[in-house]
Amino acid sequence: MHTPFFPAFRPRLAALGRRAQHLRQQSLLQLDLLLHPFLPAGLLSQADEGPNSRQRVYTVRRTFFGFLFQVLKPECSCREIVSQILALCTLHSHDTSRPGTSAYCQARQRLPWDILPRLRCALAARAEQARQLWKGFCVKVIDGTGISLPDTKKNQRAYPQSREQKPGCGFPLLKLVGVFSLATGALLDYAKGNKHQHELGLFQRLLETFKPGDLVLADRGFSTYALMALLWQRHVHSLLRLHHARRRDFRQGKCLGKYDRLLVWNKPDNWQRPRFIPKCLWQRLPQTLSVRMVRFTLAVPGYRTQSVILITTLVDPVLYPAAELAELYARRWRIELWFRDIKTSMGMETLRCLSPKMVHKELEMFFIAYNAIRCLMAQAAQIHAVAIERLSFKGTVDSVRQFSAAIAQARSRKMKTRLMARLLQIIARDQVPDRPGRREPRAVKRRPKPFQKLNRPRHLMKEMLHRSKYRKNGPAV
Repeated sequence: MHTPFFPAFRPRLAALGRRAQHLRQQSLLQLDLLLHPFLPAGLLSQADEGPNSRQRVYTVRRTFFGFLFQVLKPECSCREIVSQILALCTLHSHDTSRPGTSAYCQARQRLPWDILPRLRCALAARAEQARQLWKGFCVKVIDGTGISLPDTKKNQRAYPQSREQKPGCGFPLLKLVGVFSLATGALLDYAKGNKHQHELGLFQRLLETFKPGDLVLADRGFSTYALMALLWQRHVHSLLRLHHARRRDFRQGKCLGKYDRLLVWNKPDNWQRPRFIPKCLWQRLPQTLSVRMVRFTLAVPGYRTQSVILITTLVDPVLYPAAELAELYARRWRIELWFRDIKTSMGMETLRCLSPKMVHKELEMFFIAYNAIRCLMAQAAQIHAVAIERLSFKGTVDSVRQFSAAIAQARSRKMKTRLMARLLQIIARDQVPDRPGRREPRAVKRRPKPFQKLNRPRHLMKEMLHRSKYRKNGPAV
């Protein structure tokens, strides 16, 4: 290290330069050191027997953190992870790996599936330690979304593309229903399916996630008698927006206040039974269900006033005033922001794996990374007494990337603790401005390249160059 202006500092800075060079080659170890306190011990250890019992370059732990590094850095390729592991092996003088990506991809396929959901649930439970209850209820939010997959034959068989797209021109579509904690934003559980499976059917698989004392928050797509009755049988309350096909007559039922009625819903006939509910389960549902219908007005300056009608099993107007129910339902919009954090900020909107088996693993890795970031946000919000919904998710991801290098560089445990405390302080200070009523339209200013449309299978397309322009449809070969 050259210090021509301050020669006296050379002995002190030389060691720092060596550590910095050593650290650039161990970015995977940095991530391991940062997230080690949040992960259960022993899950990533080498197996005594089976596929992961041999002494390999790509161990379970090294493969897991390489996969996790790719999730936290969407532009990172498998080749970059292999280069990091090669540099790490060379540093420790046991370079036995090859420069190709085949061995690493095979190691990702050997990664045990059963440990991934356990890691995700452990991180969610760690984040839930900082939750706050709403009137004694643990509020859980549900919603659905879609994810695009690479266009391969295996993915198309498992998750077919939309009928509106021509064969060979579309992409497989994976449906997803997630359950989030309203207090911390952590993903508690999820169910996946293809386009032939309804979101209500996917949600029916998640009933074991809900325990007595929970409160389910969802939009009008989940507002059905069957769903509310299934939750009520498990002593779980629900607060949903009334479905548009339901009658909304406030002249019926018992009056609990202005635009507040207590109603009795009757069980639909057997021919109206939803397909996702078996007959044996449908017969055990109660014949009637007492619900409460509340209407409130949503007024945003500059926009047309909108009337919203809610349906809930919280029938006591004294314990649960209508105004507080409306305020709680307004917080349901946060699940849209959480899905945006995972899909847009982390890059899960389009997955990269080429087979359904690896797609499922990649999906779990995204949720593990998301819950790990939520753990740090919940810990920072609890220590520094700030609202977790004001913390920036993208800012937390950026801070984790930078502080992981410093934490791995620290020589003592005291310095690591100090750096971790500083990281939580920076996360707590990086707050999103409060902009009530702010609306930003999704618009793109930069125009895309004038490429021709792929409106037929790729092997039938032929690019026709005409100076700097393209024809609309290239002729078939």
